[in-house]
Amino acid sequence: MKRWLLAIGVAFIGAGFFLPDAFAQTWSVPRTAWGDPDLQGLWPSVDMQGTPYERPENFGTRAVLNDDEVKTRESATQRQAEVDSETTVNTQRAPRGTGTGPPSHWGERGTPSRQASLIVDPPDGRFPPMTPEGEKRSKEAYSTYFLDFPDAVTAHPFNEFTDLGVYDRCITRGLLASILPTAYNMGNQIMQIPGYVIIRNEMIHETRVIPVGGQPHVNSKIRQYLGDSRGHWEGTTLVIETTNFNGKVGITRNGNTLPTSQDLKIVERLTRVDQNTLTYEATVTDPKTWSRPWKVALPLKLHPEYQFFEYACHEGNYAMKHILSGARADERASGDRVAP
Repeated sequence: MKRWLLAIGVAFIGAGFFLPDAFAQTWSVPRTAWGDPDLQGLWPSVDMQGTPYERPENFGTRAVLNDDEVKTRESATQRQAEVDSETTVNTQRAPRGTGTGPPSHWGERGTPSRQASLIVDPPDGRFPPMTPEGEKRSKEAYSTYFLDFPDAVTAHPFNEFTDLGVYDRCITRGLLASILPTAYNMGNQIMQIPGYVIIRNEMIHETRVIPVGGQPHVNSKIRQYLGDSRGHWEGTTLVIETTNFNGKVGITRNGNTLPTSQDLKIVERLTRVDQNTLTYEATVTDPKTWSRPWKVALPLKLHPEYQFFEYACHEGNYAMKHILSGARADERASGDRVAP
């Protein structure tokens, strides 16, 4: 009975709820040799892959799916699995608008959960309204994803390398996007040494070495794609505050990158609630982009068998060359002006 109640409690944590004290007393967090809570292991987000970033509007503040809605998600996952199993040989050039991604069978599929959305605050599980400045930056954001999501991403020419987003250029997917579930490469690994926690992401093989012990942030003039992370312990919860972003990395929604500003701050909270479950929460604050802070939360399951795969992206940056030269070829074919 206790084991069953604990499992239910963990599910509610993933949906933005908390365990009653009675449940918390059934398990003790393991410790490292130097006494810190032990969060080490492989914690891929693949189990939450079918959970959308934003909650459907008709859900309102309801954060958990009912049985029928879970069955709908399961059916969608099954249909996708059937599509993945098909092999299509097509030697013709893909028509414009068919997307830029790999074949669907390259993707990884998670197990449908009852959590209605990754966003748990605001209570409706949706992004808060953007500020006028944030809206302006969003419309000016460039990436190849307008081919995949023409209704969400502004179409634009490819005249130079800056017309490709930082993810297109294999620089980064961003702090949150590299941890949260996506189409593939969802591995997360946590390692610890005295005074530091290391978080390694399979996506683009990004690694943060985070001092834990009250060290100050680096000088505010130093700006980085992943910002500057500093951690401390609140009981058995690891709290990581990241600032000093360079404003060049956004939050991905439906293929559209919502650009952030240099005022972005992300506070992550990682708590091991049982031997195989780590709750991950991240509160995003950027007053130049959103009208209020917002938060994501999800359970990460321990998968000791998980294997990281190389993220080669486009080796040699051939994709960048081909995208730009392809745009010039299209201009010549259509008689439009060809950029130098």
